[in-house]
Amino acid sequence: MKRLPLLLVGAMLFIVIATSFITSFEHKYRLSSSTMHKWLTEFSGEALVYFIGWENRYFTQELPKESEPPALSSILLELSTSIKPGDIRSLLGNELPGFALYDSTIIVAGEGTDYTNIGYESPPPMELLLSGEDAEVKDIERLEDPEPSEPQNPPGQTTDGKKVAYIYHSHSWESFLPHLKGVTNPDHAIHSKVNITMVGKKLGEELESRGIGAAVDMTDMTEFLRKNNADYRKSYPMSRTLVESAMANNNDLELIFDLHRDSSRRKTTTATIDGKSYAKVLFVIGKGNPNYEKNQAAAQEIHKILNEKYPSLSRGVIGKNKSEGTNGVYNQDMHENALLIEFGGVDNNMDELYRSAEAIAEAVAEYYWKQKDVKAE
Repeated sequence: MKRLPLLLVGAMLFIVIATSFITSFEHKYRLSSSTMHKWLTEFSGEALVYFIGWENRYFTQELPKESEPPALSSILLELSTSIKPGDIRSLLGNELPGFALYDSTIIVAGEGTDYTNIGYESPPPMELLLSGEDAEVKDIERLEDPEPSEPQNPPGQTTDGKKVAYIYHSHSWESFLPHLKGVTNPDHAIHSKVNITMVGKKLGEELESRGIGAAVDMTDMTEFLRKNNADYRKSYPMSRTLVESAMANNNDLELIFDLHRDSSRRKTTTATIDGKSYAKVLFVIGKGNPNYEKNQAAAQEIHKILNEKYPSLSRGVIGKNKSEGTNGVYNQDMHENALLIEFGGVDNNMDELYRSAEAIAEAVAEYYWKQKDVKAE
């Protein structure tokens, strides 16, 4: 009984000292829910199952036979330093300026896809982007109003006039070198009209021809940013307002696609299928979205369908974390079927891009009607 007051005083002193110690750190070093979330997301699913299995061995029974428990030393090293053993990017990404932009995860690798040719975006010079000056274009007149292809099997199902798909372009200025006279620098492949929005328009028409009502937003994002006194880094928050408006005015939206053009070169972004060249596509998932698993599931299913119909057309599905210089959400928190799709690269031409738009529409249509059938059942 004599020791009890001393123990209470000691406990109170410990709490005061511990609280002072923790709260004296800079904000970025304090323990918080976001910090815990970051630590947990760095665990693999398998490691988490083993961790839970220490308390209840029942859970580990579902793991593959060849699975092995993670080394405790590796886990502690990863949590304390963010360095992942076996992944040199986790070390270099913290030391080399700009290297963290390539800190992506390959969720599903398409044919030929690895970490040496993973997709990336190279922002154009701001002064060039905001100057409003366009390069002269070439070989484009015949492609400005493409006719939708005729599906081999006319749609047996339609959305009855409802616009269930919404297509927009956060970086609408992204253009293609084959259609810009005198432009050879990939970072200068920008144009206010001859750009990724043409691919979005084509994709919308192809979806319509397959019974899926589609609305295509053709906003000039350069002008939109200029009017709102914003720069390149604000393109996703600004395009988010477009999606919010579309969702507020249309309760039928079930598919939301943000179309982009990758900065990779032709060797990486082009496929030859049945003697015709296509612009490869890449699905990007923002893992900074806490509900990204649903977006990822949709991307993986569309990739699978596309791979069966057009082998090697899809470069796969990659995930990007939220970090300095990387958005990591891409407005995908707004809908479970919100995807960012990279169409081709700076060296692809509109013929190749339109073929890919047709292929994507075919895969998306199969995915969409399959999902509707499942829900109906």
